Amino acid sequence: QVRLVESGGGLVQPGGSLRLSCAASGFVLDYYAIGWFRQAPGKEREGVSCIRSSSDGSTYYADSVKGRFTISRDNAKNTVYLQMSSLKPEDTAVYYCGAGLIVGSPDYWGQGTQVTVSS
Repeated sequence: QVRLVESGGGLVQPGGSLRLSCAASGFVLDYYAIGWFRQAPGKEREGVSCIRSSSDGSTYYADSVKGRFTISRDNAKNTVYLQMSSLKPEDTAVYYCGAGLIVGSPDYWGQGTQVTVSS
């Protein structure tokens, strides 16, 4: 069974950090581009960061998170991470990971994890 499971969300104060995990089962994450997306209440889902398959490994960040978020992958654990630092209230959203053979076009989605940045 193909699954993506996000974890690591929670409540954090402005300026704090969180690390999100996206664990895959039923397929090998190594061959896929993995994207992190987020959706805030009343807004459309937006792309946050992406890492290409291991044969390439290049990364992409939205301007709004560049310099604060870092995406990485651990192929041995079949997991992709999103390290988020210097969090701002506007980072509050449900964060989803998606895996696809084509960048920006996920074939599989996780269920999402809530990130709330508030004092």
